[in-house]
Amino acid sequence: MIDVIEAGLQQSPRGRLDTSFSALVVCTGNICRSPMAAALLAQRLSRCGPGPRVESAGLAALVGEPADPLAIALLGERNLDLTGHRARQLTPTLVSAFDLILVMEQRQQRDVERILPVARGRVHRVGRFGGFDVPDPYRKGRAAFEMSLALIERGITEVARAVWRVE
Repeated sequence: MIDVIEAGLQQSPRGRLDTSFSALVVCTGNICRSPMAAALLAQRLSRCGPGPRVESAGLAALVGEPADPLAIALLGERNLDLTGHRARQLTPTLVSAFDLILVMEQRQQRDVERILPVARGRVHRVGRFGGFDVPDPYRKGRAAFEMSLALIERGITEVARAVWRVE
């Protein structure tokens, strides 16, 4: 099981999420996958009341850039607004500020752990339970975005169920 479960990320006895914990979602440029995943995770956790803080960053962020128009459109179809998103660079300080770091690819897990080795055990793939990576849809068209989003939704569902017992 994920190490953070033992650290207390699961639901409290009253059935509410522990709001003192936080999750950071990471991809490459922080304009496609991680903003979509962060918005979906925040939405999922909000079903149980105020949940953990959820944010996103990129390993090679296009700093200051908005979310990709296709990411904005697809999440808009799910009543989630990414128009205010601006990409930011992942830093050791940012990694250390979050309890759980979710990445899109196994390689990114290693990269984050290289940035801050003490984060090992808190960094996991969105597709950990399903054994999959989420491919980067950047500049690949709507079909690629839809496929990545479907995998993100699947992974977020599995992580939320395993870590927070949220359906």
